[in-house]
Amino acid sequence: MSAPVRTAPPPSSPAPPVPGPARARRLVRWAAPAAGVVAVVALYAVFHGTAVLPHDDDAVLFHWLNDARDWVDANRNSSPIFLYVVNYIRLGVAELYTLVQGGLVALGWPGLIGLAAGLGWLAGGWRIALVAAAGLAGVGVLGFWEASVDTLALTLSAVALSLLIGIPLGIWAGRSARVRRIVTPVLDVMQIMPTFSYLSPILLVFLIGPASATIATMIYAMPPAIRITALAVQRVPGVTVEASESLGATGRQTLLKVRLPLALNTIMLGVNQTIAAALSMVPLVALIAAPGLGVDLIRALARVNVGAALVPGVAIVLIAIVLDRVTRSAARRREGGSRARAVRWGGLAVLTALGITLTQALAPEFPERWQVQVVRPINDVVDWIEAHWYVFTGFLNDTVAYGLLNPLQDVLTSAPWWLVTAAVLGFAWRVSGPAAGLVAAACLAGVAALHLWEHGMETLTIVLVASLITIAVGLALGVAAGRSRWFAAGLRPVLDAAQTMPSFSYLLPAVALFGNGRFTAIVASLIYAVPVVARLVEDGLRAVPATVIEAARSAGSTDRQVLWKVQLPMARNSLLLAANQGIVMTLAMVVIGALVGAGALGYDVVAGIAQQEDYGKGFAAGVALVLLGVMLDRITQGAHGRRSPHKKRNE
Repeated sequence: MSAPVRTAPPPSSPAPPVPGPARARRLVRWAAPAAGVVAVVALYAVFHGTAVLPHDDDAVLFHWLNDARDWVDANRNSSPIFLYVVNYIRLGVAELYTLVQGGLVALGWPGLIGLAAGLGWLAGGWRIALVAAAGLAGVGVLGFWEASVDTLALTLSAVALSLLIGIPLGIWAGRSARVRRIVTPVLDVMQIMPTFSYLSPILLVFLIGPASATIATMIYAMPPAIRITALAVQRVPGVTVEASESLGATGRQTLLKVRLPLALNTIMLGVNQTIAAALSMVPLVALIAAPGLGVDLIRALARVNVGAALVPGVAIVLIAIVLDRVTRSAARRREGGSRARAVRWGGLAVLTALGITLTQALAPEFPERWQVQVVRPINDVVDWIEAHWYVFTGFLNDTVAYGLLNPLQDVLTSAPWWLVTAAVLGFAWRVSGPAAGLVAAACLAGVAALHLWEHGMETLTIVLVASLITIAVGLALGVAAGRSRWFAAGLRPVLDAAQTMPSFSYLLPAVALFGNGRFTAIVASLIYAVPVVARLVEDGLRAVPATVIEAARSAGSTDRQVLWKVQLPMARNSLLLAANQGIVMTLAMVVIGALVGAGALGYDVVAGIAQQEDYGKGFAAGVALVLLGVMLDRITQGAHGRRSPHKKRNE
């Protein structure tokens, strides 16, 4: 499953031929940026090694945050806020999880598979029922039935809370422009926040355990429910609403009998995306003692045991596929009369009853003799890859490390902090406007104020290199798919499969090929973000009117000229949106890469969760990650929102 992606905007107008005086104006316009680059290089040559803000584990801010945590722990059972609000929320969420988990366990493996098959039948017919039954049976065959049930209970609890809050809020936002203006920036920040940044504050307030894990997952999964519900309500035709109101319907009647029924299919897509986001978060919350597959996965990653990590990862993917296919099918409008509805609901009843009946006859535990042990064969394959592909994988690893990562990291960590901030201010101002420039500079200043400058620059280095590779690969695939329907038809199933998987699973093939390290995080982010970038680029190219392309070809343009002078300029907005999404998704995955040795801010967050004395540093690192995410998002999103230079020239 994938995180929700913004839709591609319409193409901009084509670039007209550039006359001689216009070329001169273009040279003048680029003179200032060129002078800025020369000035930055000169200042770096003069001041490098000064004002570098080296990392300090004993920073006063970290100790102050540790003291704040100690104060919260000491007053947890005496403060009215915790006694009458926070503790009740924690207990209520814990009860919900226990209730859901107990219900799933009581069904037994035959009952749960029967219920899943029945829901698949109801949503999409026998094919989806078969996928649901096979998927859940698969996690049992892999030997992770109990852990999968815990993961499923955590996911369903978090999704239920997300929908309980998100759908009413989305309906409100869909009906009120004022609410929408208030909610949208909050959702923007929530969706660009790396997943790790949620954990430290949640840990401080709700302690460790299933309750805090459910709340962290709920917060991460709620934005898609709000956004898509608001969009669904907004898209209900105004004529239909006016017709309802003209017949005397009250606002409540119009909502319940007109708006919501017409918006139901789109809202179900929001449910699908909410489940996808929750399932992406569930493995990570194992860091705060959440039960489930994430525990086995993180433990195996820590031991660099690829086989032991891959198997629970596959189980998570199977659960993701089952939930995705069932909810996607439920989102489609089903035709048919009362007989068809009776068949669908009858199938649900029969399959569920069959499963529960088998539960009474069979043992509630998944049969051990049906389980397949695949850890050793997988590790044998990994060992073979390490032995025979080391020359290739080592070459790639060393090329990126010594050719890109180390030089860029040396520059960023040895340059004065004020020079890096000024350079980012100038770049963001030039690309996205003064507001984005000031926000970007303020974010970097915030990272410096958090005493995490060096680790922040290390994280920024990995993100920039990973984004560069991701955008290059995504652009190449998107252009090829946009210009060849055969290539697009072959690529689409691969992208669909990649977008169905939880983000955590992308680490596994990367670890298998390259072991632990920064390059592994880059490879994982490449697999995670390329599908979205490629899709947006393809959509942008396909949105270019065919008449414009035909006109260019009739004027004698070659295919290469049509691409570079017509399609890519007209798809500028889609390309910038692809870059925005690629960079934000890369940041999210690079941070998770701390679990496989990427280090930097992600490692600080993990250390803060694992070790009490590092809590302050971990909390500050989570805030620094948010600041980096906001900075990168404002720069790229601002560029997307700015007018094309060609449009400006034509005005």
